Amino acid sequence: MNHVIVTSGLCRTFHVGESDVHAIDHIDLTVERGEFVAVMGPSGSGKTTLMNILGCLDRADAGEYRLLDQIVSDMDDDRLSALRNRYIGFVFQSFHLLPRMSALDNVLVPIRYADSWAAEGRNRGPELLERLGIADRAHHRPNQLSGGQRQRVAIARALVSNPPLLLADEPTGNLDSATGGTIMQLISELNREGQTILMVTHDEDVASHARRVIHMRDGKVDRDARRH
Repeated sequence: MNHVIVTSGLCRTFHVGESDVHAIDHIDLTVERGEFVAVMGPSGSGKTTLMNILGCLDRADAGEYRLLDQIVSDMDDDRLSALRNRYIGFVFQSFHLLPRMSALDNVLVPIRYADSWAAEGRNRGPELLERLGIADRAHHRPNQLSGGQRQRVAIARALVSNPPLLLADEPTGNLDSATGGTIMQLISELNREGQTILMVTHDEDVASHARRVIHMRDGKVDRDARRH
């Protein structure tokens, strides 16, 4: 199975006052295993709504979404939550770390209640922090970390359950350009090792790290260009 994401005729409409806003409008998208895809577009183009649906944080009104050949569109909330927790890792612009927990404890949140908690908690969390160059910060709280260190913690958290899909929403948006470049080098390295990544960004330099760039406008795919 090479398809990680397949959507067909995906639509999402929001009711604003007496008007209907078509946030995404009949999106057909396929992401293969091992791809690194960037989604670009101006504010209001629908890229964040698309990301939320692909991340099982929102539901489409129409169309079909298959994640790893499972029809997401038909799932109830419990199945959707289980699928999201097992198969998707998230990296957000604002990090979303728990302020009272250490870096390591933040990394382990996605697997704390999983059957594999004992083994993975002892091994994979510390290994990821070591891999990302912040093992010495494992017991620091987020307010004791720089922005780049917090984003590395967030990436480790996204990877701790070894998800097939990594979704990144403006992963360098709160970082200076040098730190952002380092984070993008790290994300690109993960992709070279086989991680499937879909990233939303407004930054051309950030998007240049992706192997394929999708441009959205008014809820539709405007252009889909391969980079390298």
